Amino acid sequence: MKLSITRLILYVRDVTLLESFYQSHFGLDVIERIPGEWVVLKAGSVEMALHRVGEPYRDHTGSGCQSNAKLVFHVPAGLADLRTKLIAANVRMREMKRYDGFPYVMCDGCDPEGNVFQLCQPD
Repeated sequence: MKLSITRLILYVRDVTLLESFYQSHFGLDVIERIPGEWVVLKAGSVEMALHRVGEPYRDHTGSGCQSNAKLVFHVPAGLADLRTKLIAANVRMREMKRYDGFPYVMCDGCDPEGNVFQLCQPD
């Protein structure tokens, strides 16, 4: 039996802030919402759900751009321009990079809560 990922859930402190971030910068549509507690965004064939973290963790402040997961978004073209727009919007972005034998150019960034994302454009 083959399994497939249909939904990824991120536990976040501010659902509304991250909903706005991913909608305005990546154009993701909302498909489900419980205001301030839960939102599901359509991200290609996978749904990205933002779930408000439990009470004991709501006041924790992260130390910048660190995460044990990375969200990877396919960018068909115009990655350099998108990166420039994100930087202009005060989104923390790293330098563009490429690896020998890997036919993509990419760059990493962080959402407002420090979750790492990668933008990946084919050659």
